[in-house]
Amino acid sequence: MIASSRLSRICRSMISSSVVLLMVSISGSAQQPSSRPAPGNAAPSNASPGTDQTKAANPRPSGTPQLLEQLNSSLVALVEKVSPAVVQVQVTGYGAVDESNHRQTALVARQRAIGSGVIVDPSGYIMTNAHVVEGARRIRVLLPMPSEDVAQVQPVGKERIEEAKLIGVHKESDLALIKIEGKGLATLSLGSARPVRQGQLVFAMGSPEGLENSVTMGVVSSVGRQPDPDNPMVYIQTDAPINPGNSGGPLVDMGGYVLGINTLILSQGGGSEGLGFAIPARIVRFVYQSLRKYGHVHTIEIQAATQDITPALAEGLGLSQKFGVIVCDVTPGGPADSGGLRIGDIVVSADGRPIDTLPALTAAVYLHPIDEALKLGVKRGSEQKTLLIPVTEHRDPMDKLMDEVDPEKSLVEPLGILAVNLDDQFRSVLGDLRFPNGVIVIARAAELLGPDTGLKTGDVIHSVNTKPIDSVEQLRALLKTLSPNSPLVLQIERDGKLVWLAFEM
Repeated sequence: MIASSRLSRICRSMISSSVVLLMVSISGSAQQPSSRPAPGNAAPSNASPGTDQTKAANPRPSGTPQLLEQLNSSLVALVEKVSPAVVQVQVTGYGAVDESNHRQTALVARQRAIGSGVIVDPSGYIMTNAHVVEGARRIRVLLPMPSEDVAQVQPVGKERIEEAKLIGVHKESDLALIKIEGKGLATLSLGSARPVRQGQLVFAMGSPEGLENSVTMGVVSSVGRQPDPDNPMVYIQTDAPINPGNSGGPLVDMGGYVLGINTLILSQGGGSEGLGFAIPARIVRFVYQSLRKYGHVHTIEIQAATQDITPALAEGLGLSQKFGVIVCDVTPGGPADSGGLRIGDIVVSADGRPIDTLPALTAAVYLHPIDEALKLGVKRGSEQKTLLIPVTEHRDPMDKLMDEVDPEKSLVEPLGILAVNLDDQFRSVLGDLRFPNGVIVIARAAELLGPDTGLKTGDVIHSVNTKPIDSVEQLRALLKTLSPNSPLVLQIERDGKLVWLAFEM
């Protein structure tokens, strides 16, 4: 859902007439559009407004520029190839009721949200936004119906809706991976390193305001934009209309290649004002591969701190330049220290990419492989140096505990989770708990749908239907005593607070 603040989450619709007017103004110098096929396995429709049969039935009006016919045919073919891989994501869950009466702000209600997604694997893996599936109790995917030449509304009974399960979420990048059962589904590739250029034509696809399978057109307004100074994420900015419901849908180029995933807008009123942002495809690809393989994202660290150079900082330190990124701290004995990085070094490149800003360095480190040294180009005084910095994996404490877990012994199938007994090792990671007994939820079992429990990694289950739990074995035994559709209430501890989770088996 879109917030009323300046920084709002998104989704897109409606065609930009300004780009069409631009194409008219340059109609005398355009070239024949490329016939290169778009990625994926979606087959284009045989019917097209550009076919001979259609032309015979609808002869071209005299004076119509041939360029516009070529542009029209290219856009229709593009949409036919891309749209089969763009889905609508329907989410139900519970959220706070926004009331003007502040005494009622504690009210929660069942909510339904709609977003978009991109099929990235024929077996049913779909990338979407993390904020689309946040708080989800149930996720369903509406697969697109073939487009029709004649305007009509598809019968509800013909809609193909699939239940989806959540594979993993990465809130830092606002990306999530979900899975439906499928085979031979149309896909869009995240694997090609397509250049993104300011001013190039782009298309946003998705379900703005719930209007399934919509497409809008615009240009790339900026190839690198940081709308939130406190967030190192850098986005592709576009003026292609994006509205609530477009979140998680693709931003594609004229070849049908994914340039990014639409994720947020800047808006005063909550609707599209031509300031939309998409997560770059290389970040989407990195997160997808990590979520699919591990269920979470593996990132590296070199144990060094950096900051942007300002004119005042440059003057005070006597630096040779008034912009860029400078190293302000190096952990003694850490990877950066052993690789030769020093306080005061100015970072000028990372893995061959020029570095001018802190977000650029953050992105380079974020996307760096964990099994390779990080190649940093630095300026130290008047010298230029190339350093090979060993890297270590930055891991959440709960990720480290996963290494100690035997999935065969920790699986609690009725709840679809992996859990372990609460011992001294786990207590040292979790800190002080309200009750000494319980079991810890380590992960969700991706292959088990199970009931909508609401359990998350790190939750401590203290009791089942008021009965205290001391071990995974006791938890399994209590669950076996419950008949189908029996009410189940778990008392859990999450972030130092006690919570009841109630559902049916």
